[in-house]
Amino acid sequence: MTVEDATLLALENNWGFRVERLAPSIQRTYEQEERAAFDPVLRADGQWSRERDKPDSVSKGIDVSLGVSEFLPTGTDLDLSAEMEQTQKTVVTNPDEKYTTNLNLTVTQALLRGMGLDVNLANLRQARIDTRVSEYQLRGLAQSLLAEVENAYWDYTLAREEVNIFETSLELGERLTAETAERIRVGQVAKCEIFSAEAEAATRRQELINARSARDNARLRLLRLLNPPGNDLWNSKIVLLSPPEIPESNLEDMQNHIKVALRMRPDLNQARLAVQRGELEVVKTKNGLLPQLDLFVTLGRTGYAASFEGSLTDIRKGEGGLDVFAGLRFEFPAGMRTPKAQYKRSTLDLEQDEEALSNLKQLVEQDVLSAYIEINRSSEQIVASRATRKFQGEKLQAEIDKYRLGKSTMFRVAQAQRDLVESQISAVRSNTDHIKSLTQFYFVEGSLLVRRGISAPGREP
Repeated sequence: MTVEDATLLALENNWGFRVERLAPSIQRTYEQEERAAFDPVLRADGQWSRERDKPDSVSKGIDVSLGVSEFLPTGTDLDLSAEMEQTQKTVVTNPDEKYTTNLNLTVTQALLRGMGLDVNLANLRQARIDTRVSEYQLRGLAQSLLAEVENAYWDYTLAREEVNIFETSLELGERLTAETAERIRVGQVAKCEIFSAEAEAATRRQELINARSARDNARLRLLRLLNPPGNDLWNSKIVLLSPPEIPESNLEDMQNHIKVALRMRPDLNQARLAVQRGELEVVKTKNGLLPQLDLFVTLGRTGYAASFEGSLTDIRKGEGGLDVFAGLRFEFPAGMRTPKAQYKRSTLDLEQDEEALSNLKQLVEQDVLSAYIEINRSSEQIVASRATRKFQGEKLQAEIDKYRLGKSTMFRVAQAQRDLVESQISAVRSNTDHIKSLTQFYFVEGSLLVRRGISAPGREP
């Protein structure tokens, strides 16, 4: 697979990311829950009664009521109700039956505490902010997974290259050991020369064992991140198709990259939303300092008759006029300790969030600049390590030639061979380090998903 295939496979199958993908959908249910505060509520009840109040009198009755109530974001409570009552009084001398129908509309308006859209929509707006926070968190996790997979891909590539280098070095060491043994046999060199050759070959075997172990661990780490489909995960084979070629960086002026990071970093956008959420909390707690003063008005009409239809007719005629009830309800707890403490805490939390946002902005700028420095360092290291590898190869060949002419020792050949192995590993590592430094730069800039052509929620602040 290519590195692009690996990232797409991880975003689809990685267990940790699959768990986190559900977070925004779960958070949206809280939005629906807060929105339900403004849903109309229907109610209905009914009762039947029978009572003997005198020896010759029995009262029976049916009472049925229907109603609907709704709370508006302005701080207004609306309640519309209809009630029908049927009473039947049975007396031996004078049976009687009456129907009463009543329609009422009650409006209750908060005049101080709980008044206005800002305070009553605060919980819903906070729930929406929490949903956006979960989207930024998911985007940040997607970027982290993408960077981790790319780094694991190149680490596995590097580990395989290191194994190849140590295998080649071991083969050379074994050939030199055999050559030294032959030269000792014919008397061309002293017997002590074999010790340096065998020690160097043993060192190469030891390093090869460690390199193979590191390669296998790198493979397991990549497999866990990818979580490819199948029943035998840990025995799955990975064929790497992307060579560690140096991509074109096409970096712009650092100020432009800093601006991009300040706009697109998910953690920074989360911090901005935390400030907005804190501002809403201040609105809520500040409103809680006000006394409760509610104006309520009830308008109603009642109809009386000997039948249900007659009571409705009586209401339509309106001969009895409107029933009107109006008043004020006032409440103010002494001391106000709890509301004052909540307001003070919300203002301090908001100040803390604002300070944290400023601190995070500075850290983001530092991250971008540090990542840019690392790109330049790794780029220069590529040129330097290639030159070192070339000269170390020539140095080893020169020592071998001198050794064969009797002008050098196996110790110096082994030392030159060790230096060559180090330079070869350094050259391979410098390539992967530079590729990983570009990934890290785009990660701290917050543009890694966009540059890889992957869409995810939370792209814009």
